[in-house]
Amino acid sequence: MANLNPSHPTKQLLAGYCGIILGAFGVHKFILGYASEGFIMLVISVVGGSFTYGVALLVMQLVGLIEGMIYLNKSSEGFVNTYFENKQGWF
Repeated sequence: MANLNPSHPTKQLLAGYCGIILGAFGVHKFILGYASEGFIMLVISVVGGSFTYGVALLVMQLVGLIEGMIYLNKSSEGFVNTYFENKQGWF
C-alpha cells in the first residue's frame, strides 16, 4: 500500500503540467526529486540542441510530453508507488 503524503497529489499535477509545457528542460524531474535525470535532460536540450539545430530539444520535449501525460493519467496511489517508493526515474 502506498504511503500517500498530502503533497504528493500536488507534485503529481505540477510535474505533469511542467512535463507537458517545459518537458525539454527536465523541470518535471526536478520537481519529483530526480536531479540527475533532470540535469541530463537539460544538458541534452541545451547543448545537444545547439549542435543539432534544435532536433535534440524537440526530442526531449517529446519525452517530457509523454512523461507529463503518464503522470497525469496515473492514479494517486499508482503515482506514489511508482515515483516515490520504487524511484522509477524514466517513463
